Amino acid sequence: MRENDMLENEEIFSKVLRAGRRTYFFDVRATKADDYYITITESKKFTEADGSYHFKKHKIYLYKEDFAAFAEILDEMTTYVLNHKGEEVISERHQKDFKKEFDSIKSESDSTPSTSNFTNIEFDDI
Repeated sequence: MRENDMLENEEIFSKVLRAGRRTYFFDVRATKADDYYITITESKKFTEADGSYHFKKHKIYLYKEDFAAFAEILDEMTTYVLNHKGEEVISERHQKDFKKEFDSIKSESDSTPSTSNFTNIEFDDI
């Protein structure tokens, strides 16, 4: 067994965040010396054309000596994003705008059916 695998055997405390196709695992683990560190794992599901799927994982190891600086920068970055772009996900806003525009166009075409914009073509004309 690799040393890295042995380090990760001692799981102390865990939380899971499911976010669509992504899942985040936050784990407190213990070293052989019984000190604690955190792993943050992003697992993303990919579905193949044949219906099978696989997961890609990315992992961050965060040690106690870096906790304060990491938390400070993470807080600063999340505050910056929320202050500049708000909490609404932009793709959701675009979907709402697209739906409004689509519904508007659909209601216009439903209320005024007209064939004056079409040309009558016979197959012999082609």
